Amino acid sequence: MKQRIVAICIALLALGTLGPLGALGQGAATYPNRPIRMIVPFSAGGPTDILARALAEEFPKLLGQSMIVENRLGAGGNLGAEIAAKSPPDGYTLVMGASGAFAINVTLFSKLPYDVVRDFAPVSLATILPMVLVVHPSLPVKTVRDLVDLAKTRQLSYGSAGNGTSIHLSTEMFNAITGISMAHVPYKGVSQAMIDLVGGQYPLMFSDAMTALPQVNAGKLRAIAITAASVLYPGVPTFIDSGIAGYDPSVWYGVFAPAGTPRDIVNKLSAAIAKGLQTPQVRDRLAAMGARTVGSTPEEFGEFVRMEIARWAKVVKASGARVD
Repeated sequence: MKQRIVAICIALLALGTLGPLGALGQGAATYPNRPIRMIVPFSAGGPTDILARALAEEFPKLLGQSMIVENRLGAGGNLGAEIAAKSPPDGYTLVMGASGAFAINVTLFSKLPYDVVRDFAPVSLATILPMVLVVHPSLPVKTVRDLVDLAKTRQLSYGSAGNGTSIHLSTEMFNAITGISMAHVPYKGVSQAMIDLVGGQYPLMFSDAMTALPQVNAGKLRAIAITAASVLYPGVPTFIDSGIAGYDPSVWYGVFAPAGTPRDIVNKLSAAIAKGLQTPQVRDRLAAMGARTVGSTPEEFGEFVRMEIARWAKVVKASGARVD
């Protein structure tokens, strides 16, 4: 009788009819069997959204199922991240995280509705987007050294997309490294900040390479330095080449799943994303916005995120920035 019961249980497990245990037993072998949702915690048209949609176009070929991109913006990326964290850990909900919501906000907000390390399973680091220092043509500087020297003789101001954003904290990091102090002019979003910079309302800003490129190409802004050499910014030196060692506030993007997602499914997703990032269609699309494709193992990405949380915590605390 015991042998018969064991045989029946084994058969039921194989068919996946014993609830959660059966589902775990199937693992990645039958995953995915329906569309996957990718939450983007920001608005359509930005770097996070472009990356997610570029990968989504490749997913039918990578895993045989479509990927549906869902923009859930609010609270500096926290809303979308919270939705993802509280979703079932079955591999059918992912989130395209960025350094803001998944590293900076950990210290910037006194209380988050999620814990990045506890509530998420890292899947893969996807891309890194350089930051570029741009100035209004009326500012009499051509190099980083010119800017630092000028800032020591007169008060300069800089714009940002808001208090505690990557642009704000990137500049505060620059201030700390160079020993200068520039006044912060926060805006409600990078678009208005860029409009006023082009209009000469203030003289400079640290911007992601994608947002600044049209204005630089149009001759409305001058690029002084960039965090990583880019063919989109020919002749623009890196900050290291400009004598600013240890300065790299580049923005990164990566895919996370809810904590508890079966490991074999996480590994399958990670491998698919790494492969998708190297397809010419995705690689060329991201290169056009200045981003460098990466791809990583879940372990590598997890360690990277922990290091980024610690690194940005120092910058946030030194700046005194808070948003709640």
